[in-house]
Amino acid sequence: MSSTAVRTRGRFRGGAGLGLVAWLAGIVFFLPIAWMALTSFHSETDAATNPPSFAAALTLDGYREFFGAGGGASPWPALINSAVASVASTLLVLLLALPAAYALSIRPVKRWTDVLFFFLSTKMLPVVAGLLPIYLFAKNAGLLDNIWLLVLLYTSTNLPIAVWMMQSFLAEVPVAVIEAAQIDGARLPTVLARVVAPIALPGIAATALICFIFSWNELLFARVLTGVVAETAPVFLTGFITSQGLFLAKVCAASLVISLPVLAAGFAAQDKLVQGLSLGAVK
Repeated sequence: MSSTAVRTRGRFRGGAGLGLVAWLAGIVFFLPIAWMALTSFHSETDAATNPPSFAAALTLDGYREFFGAGGGASPWPALINSAVASVASTLLVLLLALPAAYALSIRPVKRWTDVLFFFLSTKMLPVVAGLLPIYLFAKNAGLLDNIWLLVLLYTSTNLPIAVWMMQSFLAEVPVAVIEAAQIDGARLPTVLARVVAPIALPGIAATALICFIFSWNELLFARVLTGVVAETAPVFLTGFITSQGLFLAKVCAASLVISLPVLAAGFAAQDKLVQGLSLGAVK
């Protein structure tokens, strides 16, 4: 057998081995989600058995209770609050991060690397360390239990990582295209909206998706700073864990419903997400 054939067979075996490892890793990560989905269709009695039964009868009682069929609170206000806070904060982050990333990549300011490090360093502070000052500010300003306070907080916490990500994306935009638009008389807002944004669209989509996920899943601020009016979906979910016990099937049903917007957004934008996160990785 020739050396070329041996190398080809070795590469094939190596590729098959890596593919098998990738499939096994995917199955391992998918199993908890599949288990949660299966448990959500069981009764509370079957869900609490140990070991659990795969052949247990399926029912929609968990979903009915989650949506208030049993006389409980409706989840719709919390879901709407999460949607408003996540979408509004993501739009504000993109609106602020795009010109900031432009100034740090295409038209870099002096010591722009220090500016980027400052943005990233703000994410190193534990959230709980700033919780008390934020709570006192919100209390004195009359903003407790206000959804727009969460919008402001989510915008400020996601802005650093958004600027960091979009700076690398915008660095791939050809400067010649921007200069040609400026020669034609385009001002900065026009350049950003009609030249930079379309070229960097995959990166912008990836940044938006990550900011949306971070905002939708945030719990600590929402738990401390909201009550009834501005309660978000994660806070509503924690209400199912009571001193009387853990309602496992109901919690799994609620977790699956609350996770659906993030899963749907990730599935719909998966091509943009992969393209955006890999932008600039290969020259």
